[in-house]
Amino acid sequence: MNTTTATSSRFSGRDVFALGFMTFALFLGAGNIIFPAESGLAAGYTVWQAALGFLITGVGLPLLTVVALARVGGGITALTQPLGKVASVVLAVAVYLAIGPFFATPRTAVVSYEIGVVPFFGNSNSGLLIYSTVYFALVLYLAITPNKIIDRIGTLITPILLLALTVLGGAAFFKPAGSVGQALAIYQQEAFLQGFLHGYLTMDALGALAFGVVIASALRSKGVQSERLVTRYSIYAGLIAAIGLSAVYLSLFYLGATSQGIASEAQNGGQILALYVQHVFGPIGNLLLAVVIALACLTTAVGLLVACGEFFSELLKVAYKYVVIFFVVFSWLVSNQGLEQLIKISIPVLTGLYPLAIVLVVLSLLDRYWRSSALVFRGTMLVTLIFGVVDGLVVAGFSAWVPEMFNRLPLAEQQMGWLLPASIVLLLLACVDRYLAPTQIDYTKT
Repeated sequence: MNTTTATSSRFSGRDVFALGFMTFALFLGAGNIIFPAESGLAAGYTVWQAALGFLITGVGLPLLTVVALARVGGGITALTQPLGKVASVVLAVAVYLAIGPFFATPRTAVVSYEIGVVPFFGNSNSGLLIYSTVYFALVLYLAITPNKIIDRIGTLITPILLLALTVLGGAAFFKPAGSVGQALAIYQQEAFLQGFLHGYLTMDALGALAFGVVIASALRSKGVQSERLVTRYSIYAGLIAAIGLSAVYLSLFYLGATSQGIASEAQNGGQILALYVQHVFGPIGNLLLAVVIALACLTTAVGLLVACGEFFSELLKVAYKYVVIFFVVFSWLVSNQGLEQLIKISIPVLTGLYPLAIVLVVLSLLDRYWRSSALVFRGTMLVTLIFGVVDGLVVAGFSAWVPEMFNRLPLAEQQMGWLLPASIVLLLLACVDRYLAPTQIDYTKT
């Protein structure tokens, strides 16, 4: 920081970039590295159409979420306020638990272990136990003092991650494994849509609901107290992160599209990357990939735990450090159940929550147009919840419980059957709000 006023400090350009690098690192988890390579391999010569669709949902949605949170001060509870006190707290708790200790945080440890450690030492329960213990000890060290998160992640860890990603991304363009390959039939017909759906599956908009408070808290810990400056710097950080993520995604899409000759039998993006780095860099390539995945997972885990710690500390009136310690231990225990079990449980829950996150952000960005925020928010969110639950049931394997009419909706097969009903209800409620709601409803008293 440099200049200081009586009420609020201001960030220098270097500070803003450190904040942006921190935000970039928070978003860049293992899935953000694996999905683009996987989609690029399948896209072949349609790679850039698919990449464009991916950028809209994989970068655009999280950026809009950061902007929406910045406008209200950085907390999900401010976004959910029009839903009423009870619904607001329930939704916030569900989001934080899902992306925190129940699913997403433990998964970062298991994914980084399977991609970064197993290729060197093999897979075993004892190996996962040792790795997860060291991993979460480091996560706790970084998360226990949130006021130092910009210094430790933005200026220390992220530059190492960026260097490793620059080597990997640069190699993708300057030393591809082959020429751009053929596109799968589905990509030949709808490359943009497939990329759009893959970006949707990163579920970064859900993570952004948590990271907004991390960004705002990091700013305030550095003396930035002005709400106007918090909003401005948060948006700057989101833009820097969006540019960095876009560069990473585009290079990984191209890496996948040019790797069909060596990775045609790969089952997922992790295998594609492993085959590529082995092909281009030899044995040292596996070490490069291990560094990228480990640091990407580590920074995401820290951000999620800081967000959960801040939220539940305020909600339960318990000291932040005790909340974080509890969640670290809980995440460590869950992580040792293994990746397959985690994915089996987490995907249906996250699939049900994600539509709510998207609709919440859209409604919040349009809030100036509503006379009665409560009317529009509650009706639209209720319909989204119903269809989100339906999508979650389908993913969980309970399709027989779902009436056939739900399966006939556009994009139902892609777990986006909620989109059309939610859009229709939003338009109808917007009309009702415009012509029938004479005054703004005070939803804070409900």
